[in-house]
Amino acid sequence: MGQETKLDKFAGFARYAWYVLVWNIVVIVWGVFLRASKSGDGCGEHWLTCNGELIPSAPQFKTVIEFSHRMTTVIDGLLMVILLIWAVILWRKLGGARSRYILYSVIGSVFFVITEAAVGAGLVLTGNTAVAVTDTRPLWAMGHLVNTFILLVFLTITVWLASGERRIQPRPEKKAILLIAAAIIALFLVGMSGTLAALSNMLFPSATIAEGIAKDLSAASNVILRLRISHPILSVLTGVYLVFLSGWLKSRRPASADVRWWSGAVSALVVVQIAFGAATLLTMGPIVMQLGHLFLADMVWISMIMLAANYLAAEQGETAEPVSVGG
Repeated sequence: MGQETKLDKFAGFARYAWYVLVWNIVVIVWGVFLRASKSGDGCGEHWLTCNGELIPSAPQFKTVIEFSHRMTTVIDGLLMVILLIWAVILWRKLGGARSRYILYSVIGSVFFVITEAAVGAGLVLTGNTAVAVTDTRPLWAMGHLVNTFILLVFLTITVWLASGERRIQPRPEKKAILLIAAAIIALFLVGMSGTLAALSNMLFPSATIAEGIAKDLSAASNVILRLRISHPILSVLTGVYLVFLSGWLKSRRPASADVRWWSGAVSALVVVQIAFGAATLLTMGPIVMQLGHLFLADMVWISMIMLAANYLAAEQGETAEPVSVGG
């Protein structure tokens, strides 16, 4: 009975951790809408206030978008505080390595939520919003992307740890570690190049694909315009690598249901993302396509983290049922 109660307590926490992860994805996607709709200056260069007011009066539409995004981050902060308190309670009441690792992961999540808010505040206070073109804006944008990806790693690992008994192998294969690390680095590069591509599309829009290509190849163009061609190239190369890597990892752990499930998820999402990215390019990147493209990018990233974690935890003879959704 004691063991059943313990599992029940972890199950409830795991479900809540899934909800928090989903909400963070909502916040991230809404942030893309904020940027793509050029509403980042909706509250002026003010933070925490909006145009000097706690609640904006007679707001413009872009102010509504910016203020609503801030409200989603406030809700996210409250959800993260609850997650942290719950993790501390589990650690103190249940003890053990699992509770301790969950607490560490939640602390990491909270830390990167705070830095995520700090980067957002920095963008506002330095005027790197809407259609502002500055030398530092690409760096802010890429830093924001890196922080977001790391935040999703900690939240994903929190979900993974809470969804079942998990234990990383004491001596993981060096080859697997190197190949997984290469995939993680490649995804970071794809994400950062995608951030630059999205930023260049917003700041220097083109009416046709031919005009966009001409801008990419012109020596007189802004540097982020000349760099955006790297995104589709890196995306395709990384996509091919991820499909082969996920297949290889599955072949090394054929008895692990979790590895099989997440291997299939990574491969399927990569194919869908590449096709969606091509459609986004051909349609000149309307906002709805940008939102879908970023959402799929987050799904690929989360699935890759899940695949890597399950592979490193799996034993050759494992036959457990997959933990693909909320526990």
